[in-house]
Amino acid sequence: MEPALIGARLTSAAIGPLLKKLLVSEGPGAGLTGGEGKIRLSSLVSFRGEKRTLTEKDVRKLAATLVERSLAGAGGRPFPADETEAVTETLAKTLLSLGDLDMDDVQAVRLGHTALARRLRAAAPAPDGLSTDSVRYLESMTEWACLHILEFFTGRSTFVARSLVEQTRGQNELIAKTDELIRRTPRQDTRDAEFEDRYLAHLARKHGRLTIYGIDLHHSPEDWPLDLAYLSLEATGKETTGASGARPRTRDGEPAAGHGQLHSVPADRALARHPRILLRGVAGSGKTTLVQWLAVTAAEASDGTVPFVLPLRTLTRHGERLPPVDRLLSAVGCPLTPPEGWADRVLTAGRGIVLIDGIDEVPERERERTRRWLRDLISAYDGGNRWLVTSRPSAVGDDWLATDRFTELTLSAMSRSEVTTFVRRWHAAGGPAAAPYEQQLVDALRTTPELARLATNPLMCGLICALHHDRRGFLPRGRKALYDAALAMLLTRRDRERDMAAPYGVALGEAPQIQLIQRLAYWLTLNGRTQMDREHARSIVTEAVPAVPEAAAHGDPDSVFTHLLHRSGLLREPTPDTVDFVHRTFQDYLAAKHLVDRWDIGVLIDHAADDQWEDVVRMAVAHSRPRECAEIFRELLSAADAAAEPRTRLRLLVVAATALDHATEVAPEVREEILARTAEVIPPRTPEEARELALVGPTVLGLLAPPEALSDEQALMSVITATAVTHDASIPYLVRFAEHPLLNVRSQLIWAWPRFDTRAYAEQVVARLDPTELNYTVREDHHAAELERLGLRPARLDIGAGVSPDVAASLIARCDPTLLVLRRAEPSLDLSVLSTLSRLESLELDLPEHTTWTSEQLPASAPLTSLALSSWPQDGLGTLSHLGRLTALSLWDAPVLGPEQWRDLAGLPLLNTLAIDQEDLLYGWPEDLVMPGITGLRFTHGDRPPLALLVGAFPSLEELDLDCHTEEAVDVSVLAGLERLSWLSSDGSLAGTEHLPARVQLFAQAEAIRRRPSEA
Repeated sequence: MEPALIGARLTSAAIGPLLKKLLVSEGPGAGLTGGEGKIRLSSLVSFRGEKRTLTEKDVRKLAATLVERSLAGAGGRPFPADETEAVTETLAKTLLSLGDLDMDDVQAVRLGHTALARRLRAAAPAPDGLSTDSVRYLESMTEWACLHILEFFTGRSTFVARSLVEQTRGQNELIAKTDELIRRTPRQDTRDAEFEDRYLAHLARKHGRLTIYGIDLHHSPEDWPLDLAYLSLEATGKETTGASGARPRTRDGEPAAGHGQLHSVPADRALARHPRILLRGVAGSGKTTLVQWLAVTAAEASDGTVPFVLPLRTLTRHGERLPPVDRLLSAVGCPLTPPEGWADRVLTAGRGIVLIDGIDEVPERERERTRRWLRDLISAYDGGNRWLVTSRPSAVGDDWLATDRFTELTLSAMSRSEVTTFVRRWHAAGGPAAAPYEQQLVDALRTTPELARLATNPLMCGLICALHHDRRGFLPRGRKALYDAALAMLLTRRDRERDMAAPYGVALGEAPQIQLIQRLAYWLTLNGRTQMDREHARSIVTEAVPAVPEAAAHGDPDSVFTHLLHRSGLLREPTPDTVDFVHRTFQDYLAAKHLVDRWDIGVLIDHAADDQWEDVVRMAVAHSRPRECAEIFRELLSAADAAAEPRTRLRLLVVAATALDHATEVAPEVREEILARTAEVIPPRTPEEARELALVGPTVLGLLAPPEALSDEQALMSVITATAVTHDASIPYLVRFAEHPLLNVRSQLIWAWPRFDTRAYAEQVVARLDPTELNYTVREDHHAAELERLGLRPARLDIGAGVSPDVAASLIARCDPTLLVLRRAEPSLDLSVLSTLSRLESLELDLPEHTTWTSEQLPASAPLTSLALSSWPQDGLGTLSHLGRLTALSLWDAPVLGPEQWRDLAGLPLLNTLAIDQEDLLYGWPEDLVMPGITGLRFTHGDRPPLALLVGAFPSLEELDLDCHTEEAVDVSVLAGLERLSWLSSDGSLAGTEHLPARVQLFAQAEAIRRRPSEA
């Protein structure tokens, strides 16, 4: 029987007086003067103690009365009649157990009647032999009785006072216990903050020093502070949009003016603009050094960001699975143990800077698995985190991470000015002993073409500086000779110059050390690794020592291995149990030597199309004798003939052509055949092929056709090749394209300016360019100075972040452009010069986060119709209304729009073209807002774009460009609801196009449009 049913039969008036007899009458006060300070239940019942008024016999009579009254009234009996006496006895025992409970009245009330009833039944003897109905009746009756007993407790005049006192005491006790708990167990955020302080300090120490090759003679330290040695390089990539906003292509499918042109940004500031970057760079170009710099600057920034440095060569050295988030630090050998779940909390909060170094150092067969691992990480932590992935240029294909919204950038070859800066910093770090050689080397780099060709990246520049100093101003010619000299310096001269004896009891000449170390290089290269277990490296050396007499004479192979590891200058221990080379270039060079010594030509040819083996092939040719060179070249041509894929064939031909310059002697007929076969793939068909072809070097320039013999597309690919041959020999060929009618050809020419001598290129190429629709890219102050010297006033300017504020302001004022792209890296800048412009029609402001500026700084009197912003004006988007002619607005890289910003945009009277991200619609669109004035839209989206919402928001759309960042086909059938749509473009896969009206012109990848079978 439920308590409610018993309550219907036993009213409070009937049961109350009966149950009240179980309790003693109350006394005055709060009950605080007693010895215990609490009123126990045993002192409240009337059948216990010296002053009891009820006997146990009386309680049994009371129980019988309660049972009798509960049976009266309508309804059947709740339990069998023959169990009445047993039920009564059990109820009496249950009520008597009230005096046995070890609690006070306040605690009883806190329990509640249901829990108190359970305590009573547990304290009383269990019912014996009763039916299920009787047991249920007793449970219900006990709960009902407890409900009334607690009501009596709370009605006592002393209870309220006592309960308040008890509550106060309880709160004080809880506070004291909580304080003690906090003292003994620090809060999670406290533990996180303490760990982050230690972790960031560890990163700053670990990555805060950089080896500058060759500054290790005499008593110089082996590494130098990163902030002294680091040189900021440029990274280049394609623009995803421009000031033109929503229309990146013309109706003929060509890139529109300003779209798709190459832009550059300082590599160390690229993450401030692009949250996800795939950065390509050749060996020695500074990718790992950049990762170090980003880690250290983030560690020292104190802005809450946390860098994770993840070298893939370490994570994959055993071929094991890539680690989950909670093992990222331990997997890279970090000695610190984070609080449980710390990495997850950092990345969930969007505070991470994830630096993944060396996709190219993962074996090709494992790169897809690596991409899946990366995608899983991004999917799980798709917040405000920033991601950088580095790779050699040809390790992964174009757009390898494009669908994951990665911007692809390439580290540029060092410009002449950057090489000069590097040389001066190197000599400054070298101290007074290096100073006499500084200007001598600067002059040699400017006047010696062969030397300048080698000085294209920090590694080679460092080696050249070291060797120039070591040889008192005399340098070897050619790459192999340069490496040979570097090895001689590292292996034998370093310890001798530093007056060091044999610290490990081993003294070896250059040749035996090379014989042993090249075995390690060969094993790593053959197995697609750049890192190996220390024990395995030791076993390789131990096995080889008996075959090298000078090493065997020492008798202890372990000492020989220790000597090579610590004194050769070529090997290092990134962790206590691993070994690798100080740079991949040395590994490739020595692996090639060992391969030639063994004459494993079959292995070489089998791997020649592998991007990890490109330098190995070239160095193998350099190590080979003339007859061996001829055989390698013939085998490469045969492999190209047998290649099933055009890309493999091209790569093999390019590898063969680039190796020509490394051979000491090549038969004329062999050279002619290679060049003739290379000419078969000229002009290149894609940018990727063009860059591959440029690796041949200046030789390829003689194979490129003149502009009059090329189609527009062929001309563009040929110019890409020639501008990638970073040698002044390219300039005479490039000059012939200065007036080419195709805008992209001329855009490539102006973009490549920093790759060549500033003045020579300005005079011969820049001064002759047809300026029609051309954005003049100005990356540094000396480019602006050349424009002024030549009297050029471009109407369209693209000013990079490397141009100082004063020079930028002067250039803008002098040119008064019609189109301006202004990129700034520092949040503090003065935009007031913009308000003076009178001709400006299109403006793109690429500003860092937290830049403070107002719309009043924009030229209200200029005919400004198109505006692209990466940040909002401080006075709000609505203030743009003073730009009376504004029709196009691009906010694709700006903060996500909210309802207030959308209403501001809706108030711009002439606005008809927008460029936005899907987040702007998903998270900020007001439900009651419609913008019928928008007729053109560029819409950047990922998976499942909200096209239905787009149709409702912009019902008058005529032109729509979908900037796709997903591999899935996008169903565009809902766009049939746009009655005026006539033009649709996408760079991804489309489905449902058969539902669109015939008037809609489609501009997309032909294979990406999924049509009905009859239209295929």
